[in-house]
Amino acid sequence: MATMIARLAALALVATVGTAGAQQAGTLNSRLSGDLVPTHDPVIAREGDTYYVFGTGMASRTSKDLIHWVSAKPLVDNVLPDWATKAVPGAKGMWAPDISYANGRWQLYYAVSTFGSNRSAIGLFTSPTLDPSAPNYRWRDEGMVLMSTAASDFNAIDPNFIIDRQGRHWLSLGSFWTGLKLFRLDPRTGKPADPDAKPFSIARRPAPQGAPAPVEAPFILDHGGYYWLFASYDYCCKGVNSTYYTVVGRAKEITGPYLGKDGSTMMEGGGTTFLRADLAEKQRFRGPGHVGFLHDKDGADYVVYHAYDRDNKGAPTLRIAPVKWGRDGWPQAED
Repeated sequence: MATMIARLAALALVATVGTAGAQQAGTLNSRLSGDLVPTHDPVIAREGDTYYVFGTGMASRTSKDLIHWVSAKPLVDNVLPDWATKAVPGAKGMWAPDISYANGRWQLYYAVSTFGSNRSAIGLFTSPTLDPSAPNYRWRDEGMVLMSTAASDFNAIDPNFIIDRQGRHWLSLGSFWTGLKLFRLDPRTGKPADPDAKPFSIARRPAPQGAPAPVEAPFILDHGGYYWLFASYDYCCKGVNSTYYTVVGRAKEITGPYLGKDGSTMMEGGGTTFLRADLAEKQRFRGPGHVGFLHDKDGADYVVYHAYDRDNKGAPTLRIAPVKWGRDGWPQAED
């Protein structure tokens, strides 16, 4: 009997070690835990030993290891500044923030709009630090950056900031209408260098007369001698019925043209698929999109995005995946 008990104990130990090893070897997404819901339109940053994720509604989450996430107090109260309520009547909160560090300060660009309208605006907050416990923590309202109206051919939401290899500052943005635009910024103010200058068009999806053109949420990376434009195609915000997916194209110049692996241009709805929903036999996380990226201190790259969880009533859920650059130079999400 003692021998049998010992053997059973040994088998249990092996099973436990095996299970732990399998969990440890799982994808990053399979190991995410904590406060993952609701997350919509996320971006990610790191300051010191803390990772931060921010999303629509100024939702804020923190982690020390990229795995376990804890809800935190919003960076700023999700109450629109006076200028925003006047610029976009009916707007209720701040959408799709973008976080970046430039000129010794963190820059939080965000969108103000109402669903389905292109009377929209981009605002800017700045702070010396992301750490609420730091003595110099304070978000300053820098006011409106730019806006679109019913007379515009673009929609001023989903901002993303980048500094190019020449040190020039840019803001990409856009949703539906004639697609994604790129504005040159004044590095001192974080606002358009020439308010009257026409933006560059970097992606669009031609559609039949009067039909929607679903392209939004640009994010531009500088890697390996190319600029990489990521964009979300099709429809978000429909829970498990969302058809969102993410494509990527690359260009030698930040202004484009951005082309997929097959040479298709993102100005004609082309590009290469980067993120798509789970395979048909699984079908749990639907509509992955609105990506943000982190180039970590150890050189690792990560993509953050939201997807709708079929097993949790379609809740928009935080997703994070390592990004590897293939031999062909193209990015692959290890999801």
